[in-house]
Amino acid sequence: MPLFLGLDIGTSGAKAIICDGDGVIIASALAEYPIASPHPLWSEQHPADWWHGAQTAISTVVAQVDAAQIRGIGLTGQMHGAVFLDDANTVIRPALLWNDQRTAAECAEITQTVGADRLLAIAGNPALTGFQAPKILWVRNHEPQNYARIAHIVLPKDYIRFLLSDIYAADVADGAGTLLMDITARDYSAEILNALAIPRHWLPKLAEGPAITGELTPAAAALLGLRAGIPIVAGGGDNAAAAIGTGIVKTGVVNSSIGTSGVVFAHSDRIALDPKGRLHTFCHSVPGAWHMMAVTLSAGGSFAWFRNMLRQMGNHALSYDDLVAVAAPTPVGAEGLLFLPYLSGERTPHLDPLARGGFIGLTSRHTVGHMARAVLEGVTYSLRDGINIMHTLGVPTTDIRATGGGGKSAFWCQLQADIYAAPVSTLAAEEGPAYGAALLAGVGTGYFRDVDDAVQRCVRVAATFHPNPHAVAKHNDTYAVYRELYGHLASDMHALARL
Repeated sequence: MPLFLGLDIGTSGAKAIICDGDGVIIASALAEYPIASPHPLWSEQHPADWWHGAQTAISTVVAQVDAAQIRGIGLTGQMHGAVFLDDANTVIRPALLWNDQRTAAECAEITQTVGADRLLAIAGNPALTGFQAPKILWVRNHEPQNYARIAHIVLPKDYIRFLLSDIYAADVADGAGTLLMDITARDYSAEILNALAIPRHWLPKLAEGPAITGELTPAAAALLGLRAGIPIVAGGGDNAAAAIGTGIVKTGVVNSSIGTSGVVFAHSDRIALDPKGRLHTFCHSVPGAWHMMAVTLSAGGSFAWFRNMLRQMGNHALSYDDLVAVAAPTPVGAEGLLFLPYLSGERTPHLDPLARGGFIGLTSRHTVGHMARAVLEGVTYSLRDGINIMHTLGVPTTDIRATGGGGKSAFWCQLQADIYAAPVSTLAAEEGPAYGAALLAGVGTGYFRDVDDAVQRCVRVAATFHPNPHAVAKHNDTYAVYRELYGHLASDMHALARL
């Protein structure tokens, strides 16, 4: 049976997986690397660390299989980052990452230059500090000597693509996160590039997710223990590739992913733009499709914060399962206690970096169990905010897949079903973006008929949680209060932030 290799250039490490034609994972390896923050709000990495991590991870998995059976390679990775290269293909400076926050002034510059409404209509998103375009302007404004050397600008995974294939290319899903694309045309926007004076020839060619962009060079093959000439497909940004691996490839199927941040990811066969920019709209790794994405910045991160606070009180062995165990017996709605999960500001629906978190409604009756439940409910209410916006834009959410930490807890899965008022399913295997990239390699090399065929044959539902009507009604009442709190408290949050 053929084998397919998926490589994820993540923020904390490079992950390689190999799966067979049935989607069964044969080998998996992770090689970690550091993140640098040389100044407040800065987040950078050295691309050489990605390449070293990729070599280590790939070599590890290749050694565990018959390498001659590997038919294709798919790439994925952290979105939005900017790698700057000169005409000798040398890295000019450390890469600016998706979570780098230094570009607020450049975002304002882009908005003023292109126009807020025009930018949203073309690129599908407002100018946010995470995107690649403001990073390019930041280098121009602050490091003119480096800017003068630029010959190529690529996304993180696509720098590794170049080292593997000697070709500069990118996929449209990851490319849509640069803020330089016309997401309707699924190509770069001449209007945006001209307005920002960014030469198009600096940017890699674009391709649909399963399209073959090149082949493994003899030099790279020798380093990795592989045969030369293996096709390399375009792949996708990490969220789009993960959606392939979780079956989010048709209208109505949605992924509710709760990690440090929380993401609600919905497939769409048409472009559905939020006129307020509260949701991201990008091209999907499914050819001819798009996706919408709502982001809660501190989802599992809020639960981790709560656990760590309690650990500081002396219970250093306190686990997430311990907190779920004390949360579960408490009543729905935590007896009038709400938690706002804005510990890192908020993206959806408020687009407010100065938003602040808090417990609202505390009384002497409330216990640690009530507080734990309030945190879990508050995070899930925040994700429901994103789902509600999707509904107003005509995007259905009839089949929700729970992944990440929120998909590993039966209690949290049931909580999501009750708060979303929809069935929530878990998957038999959740391998993240690298798995989706491997499936795209299977599509691109012709083993699978198309993306839907790959999903039908490889992605399997393990369990489904159905909403409890009584709990749904109670959550609807509590959520109605929750969604009003930000508006009541925003000015006070901003005042506290200034202090």
